[in-house]
Amino acid sequence: MPAVPAGTPTPAPTTTRAPRSTGRWFAVLVALAVAGDALVYRFGNHHDFFDLRIYISALRWWAEGNPLYDYAQSDRVQGELYFTYPPFAALLLRPFAALPLGVTITAFTIGTLVAIAVTTRWLVIPLADRRGISRWWMVALAVPLVVLIEPSRETINFGQINMLLVVLILADLLFAVPRKSRWAGVGIGLATALKLFPGIFIVYLLVTRRWRAAMTAAGAAAAATLLAAAFAPRDSWQFWTHSLWATERVGRTDYTGNQSLQGLLSRLVAPEPPNRLIWLALVALVLGYGLWRAGRAARAGDEVAALTLTGLVGALVSPITWTHHIFWFVPALVVLADAALPPPADRRAPLPPPADRRAALDRRRRAALLALATLVYVGIGYGVVSFHDWGAAPVPTDSPVEFVLRNVYVLLALALLVLLPVRGRHDAAERDATPAPGAQQ
Repeated sequence: MPAVPAGTPTPAPTTTRAPRSTGRWFAVLVALAVAGDALVYRFGNHHDFFDLRIYISALRWWAEGNPLYDYAQSDRVQGELYFTYPPFAALLLRPFAALPLGVTITAFTIGTLVAIAVTTRWLVIPLADRRGISRWWMVALAVPLVVLIEPSRETINFGQINMLLVVLILADLLFAVPRKSRWAGVGIGLATALKLFPGIFIVYLLVTRRWRAAMTAAGAAAAATLLAAAFAPRDSWQFWTHSLWATERVGRTDYTGNQSLQGLLSRLVAPEPPNRLIWLALVALVLGYGLWRAGRAARAGDEVAALTLTGLVGALVSPITWTHHIFWFVPALVVLADAALPPPADRRAPLPPPADRRAALDRRRRAALLALATLVYVGIGYGVVSFHDWGAAPVPTDSPVEFVLRNVYVLLALALLVLLPVRGRHDAAERDATPAPGAQQ
């Protein structure tokens, strides 16, 4: 390579811009996505921050000196509902008990929308860079599409904290904490102390042999739990010895909003409980296979696919998984879209065209992945409860159409465990060539 003469100005870094025609198409798509948000939020079921109201009422009851986990509120569908978060979450949420309810609702809504914007930006910017698409156009399109899906709608309408957990997990494992940092695992540990579902990612760290991060995550979860126990020993004892194990406190397992394996089995035999041995066998099968695939994806260099598979496993094996828990369809869609699009052209060393048969197979594979991505988005966009009232009484599933409608998330999650593509290490290297915003070097 010839030497560069001294004083030669360094070329300014180029920025990816969408062509004018592409920009117009993106503008139309963004407008349609925003209009879709407005229509769905206007005509879909509205929960009026039902869960958040229960939590704030329980926290005010607790602030008056009553046992936190004794608080109960009646519901026509679920029966008696209680405060179900671990004590550490109660400790962090307690200041909201002193605020007007409207202020709390506003804070939770804004926080959820900001978290959706941040996590969506983290996930799609590498895809935009790989595909030569303007980052701003990609984010402007993706954020309304993520807000539109039922998991996001339910999180906002119920007033849940799920997106805070997602921020902690993604920041810890992908975007903000260096892999070898001593702080790796802290985010997962804190998320697990706030709500037990993220504990599946500690198992993921063990599966991928990230021993120090797994120990850090477990230590952070334990430290947060002990901190809560120091402030509220009686309530902590009640939660860990009794309330945690009483699944009826969370709601009916057969209710359609419960999109777990146990929910599917319960809907098949309601009002009778499902066979516990069958459920445990399915849990063992899904846990083993799903984490095996997640481990292979991590070793191949595709950590987004690995985390997606882990999150879907957690949703399936948990006894109760509400629709607002299943964020992990979002990174699944990013992986599917990336794998469905043709590979970026390598201008430095163009390769000869592949054989016709191989090219045809590749086109069919990409078309199948695009069809799967479309099916997933339509399924989680329409959802299972936003436009249906399945009634208050336990009713068994009595037709194939109703079976699909009431178990869309379970069926899609099972399909993705098998069909989600794993992009190779070369793809991962290209994807990570440009650091995500906020990533530490």
